[in-house]
Amino acid sequence: MASHRKRRAVAEINVVPYIDVMLVLLIIFMITAPLLQQGVEIDLPQASANPLPPEQREPVVLTVSKTGEYFLNVGEKIDEPISEEVLVHRVAAVVKYQPKTPVLVRGDKNVDYGSVTNAMVLLQTAGVEKVGLMTDQPDNQGSAGKQ
Repeated sequence: MASHRKRRAVAEINVVPYIDVMLVLLIIFMITAPLLQQGVEIDLPQASANPLPPEQREPVVLTVSKTGEYFLNVGEKIDEPISEEVLVHRVAAVVKYQPKTPVLVRGDKNVDYGSVTNAMVLLQTAGVEKVGLMTDQPDNQGSAGKQ
């Protein structure tokens, strides 16, 4: 008589399709992450300043375009200009509920100095105590005077 062997079910999970999906998602996120920058194109002034330490909270960034329009990274439609009243209202709400939130101003280097000053006055009106100014590092940083 032929002996009948019972076949055992294989209890292994094939993870190859999951690895493929994860790699595709990783590539998608690596490509889209740099594109998620703020949509307003400005030319920051260059200064050799030390970078701020990394913060736990996302900073509020007020952008002043070269035409003097204000853009805020808080609220809806961050790539559309906002009025001074809306700016003060939104920043005041953030400062009220999260007082330690850093506030930064991104001003185009070709914008009128008065527009950046007015932006800082508006932030002060909203209750912001400290305002940081964003700049780009110079292209020849560290090359002059070091051998």
